[in-house]
Amino acid sequence: MPKNKNAMTRYKILDELLSNRYHNYSLDDLTEEVNNRLSDINPETDGIGRRTIEKDIEYIEYKGPFEGVDIERYYVAAGTNGRKKMCLRYASPNFSIFSKPLTDDEEYLLKEALSLLGQFEGLPSLEGLEGLRLGLGVRYNERKIVSFTKSPLENSNIFGKLFTAISERQVIELHHHKFNDPNKGLAVAIYPYLLKEYNRRWYLFGSAESDLKLLNFALDRIDDVVPLPSHKYVDYDGDLNERFEDIVGVTLFDDSPLHEIYFWVSDMSKDYVGTKPIHESQRTLSDAKVSELRERYPALDGGRFYRIDCKENYELIRELASFGKELVVLEPSEIQDKIWERICGMEAEYMKVRK
Repeated sequence: MPKNKNAMTRYKILDELLSNRYHNYSLDDLTEEVNNRLSDINPETDGIGRRTIEKDIEYIEYKGPFEGVDIERYYVAAGTNGRKKMCLRYASPNFSIFSKPLTDDEEYLLKEALSLLGQFEGLPSLEGLEGLRLGLGVRYNERKIVSFTKSPLENSNIFGKLFTAISERQVIELHHHKFNDPNKGLAVAIYPYLLKEYNRRWYLFGSAESDLKLLNFALDRIDDVVPLPSHKYVDYDGDLNERFEDIVGVTLFDDSPLHEIYFWVSDMSKDYVGTKPIHESQRTLSDAKVSELRERYPALDGGRFYRIDCKENYELIRELASFGKELVVLEPSEIQDKIWERICGMEAEYMKVRK
């Protein structure tokens, strides 16, 4: 075995790359990816050359203690000029030089996890998950212990395809349509980052390959997902989940200010809002602030005052207005005006149909 102290780390990285069916790796690609991952582990690590990777693959395939290693070479298009490049991968997609049998405890835990995931819309369509389920004898008709509210998708394979693309860091071409023009198909190449559920609808967030602009797409308006294995994936710079910390829902406006929103909730709804916050930042107020607000708004009898720190978007206004007279926004005036406009709009529509 080579005495290089990074050899085993390189073998583990190569093992993962060679078993990957979602990217096409040439020797140069493997060298670049191994160097990137070694740098993530230790930024001071010296880079390795293509020849080192060639020797590592030769060792894995012919000289090491691993048995039955079958690495295939195949060709894929390398660009628009008709050139092709030779790529490498394990002949068997399930092969790994580091595979080992599961213990009884591991098998039990995996069965329980698969049984839980089997209730999740879209995930059973993933071939890898289905193979594990069948191999371990997990049945879908077992009694459910945890039940999710599912958001039905006309084509549940979309969720599985997107889940795989994100986990495998694969560029995709997204075919979709708009609500107001369902017959006009649109296509965009994106780097998929996150699947997020809100109000019984799933959304995909990703950056456009053309300009890195962050986009979101409702899954029920996605018609097809086409993998682009020859395109290089670009990660999101930062933690995408942090962008949702200041909003309700999924609509992001970078230029929207953060508002300190104070509102009153009636006795009928105060405990509901207290136990099911409108936003993660929601909190009750100090006695001094409560006294100040009661003095300013004496007509608000009983109830409880809350504060949230949020950016304005459609979902925030809709959520606050959904409580009707049981919730009154007090500050700031910009948010209060939006609620008032929504209420007046509702009144106008009802006046049209009232007899």
